[in-house]
Amino acid sequence: MSAPPTATVDLGKSRCRVVVHAEPRVERSGLGAPGLASAGGVTAALDAILPLLDGLPRLDAIGVGAAGAWFAPDAAVELAGLLAARTGARVAVASDVVTAQAGALDGGAGVLLIAGTGAAALGIDADGARLIDGWGPELGDLGSGSWLGRETLRAVLRAADGLAGPTALTAAVAGPVGAPSDVQAWLAGDGALARRLATLAPLVLDAAEAGDDVAAAIATEAVRLLTTSAVAASAITTDVAVHGGLADHAWFRDTLSSSLRAAGRRVVPARGDALAGALLLTRRVDLPHERFVHRAE
Repeated sequence: MSAPPTATVDLGKSRCRVVVHAEPRVERSGLGAPGLASAGGVTAALDAILPLLDGLPRLDAIGVGAAGAWFAPDAAVELAGLLAARTGARVAVASDVVTAQAGALDGGAGVLLIAGTGAAALGIDADGARLIDGWGPELGDLGSGSWLGRETLRAVLRAADGLAGPTALTAAVAGPVGAPSDVQAWLAGDGALARRLATLAPLVLDAAEAGDDVAAAIATEAVRLLTTSAVAASAITTDVAVHGGLADHAWFRDTLSSSLRAAGRRVVPARGDALAGALLLTRRVDLPHERFVHRAE
C-alpha cells in the first residue's frame, strides 16, 4: 500500500486552493477567507479549507499558507490544532507570504518581492525575517497594481481640473472608467476597490512605455517604491525573486529588474509558488522559515 498523501493549501482572502500530492494529482479551489487576523478568522479559515478536503483519502500531512497568519500567530496555532483534530493529519500552518517566499526561493535565503494587486517584500536569511509593506491599500501596498490605478485616476482628475498638463491616461481610462466626471461613480461601484484599481495598472504601464510623461512618472515612482521595499527586506542576501501580476508586463518587469540590479540586488527566477512552499515546509523542519511555522499533530 502506498503511503497517505500530503495536501497543501493556499488560503487567500479571495480564493482557497488545495492540491493533493498523489497519483493522480488532485486540485480543488473555492472561496477564500477574510484572514486569520480578522474577527472569526480561524472559523472562516476552517470553513474555506474543510469542504475542499471532503471525500479525499486519509492524509498524512497538510501544509497551509494562510493570509493574516503573520500578524496573528495565535490564530495560526489554533488553526493548526483544529485542522489536525478534524483530519487526523500532521498540520503545518504559516503565513501565505512565508509559503510564497519558501516556494520562490526553494527554501533558501532571499527576498520575495510581491508586486500584484498589493505589494510586500519578505526577506528571510540568517539574520531573521523582515516583512516590508503589505499594509493594505489604504496605508501601503506601495508601487502595487492598486497603487498604480489610484495614481492614474489622480492624474486624470488633476489634468481635468487644470492642475497639471494633459496626459494620454485620460483617453486610456475612458473605456473602463469613462470621462473624468465618471471617476467618483466608478470608485463607488461593486467589487473590491483594490482589485478594480489594479485593473487600470496595465493601462498606465502601456502609456509609460509609449512615452507619456505623466504615466512614466507614475511608473518610475512605482519602481522606486518596490525597489526600496525589496532592499529594506534584507541586509544580508542579495537574491530577489519577483511574484505578481505586474511582472507579467514585460516593459515594467525589465524596468524593475534594472532598478533592483542598480540597487545591488540579484534578480533570480521564482522556483515555485506558495503551494510548493507549503509542501516544502510540511516536509522539512531545518529551514530558516521554521520559526514562522506552527505545527500540530
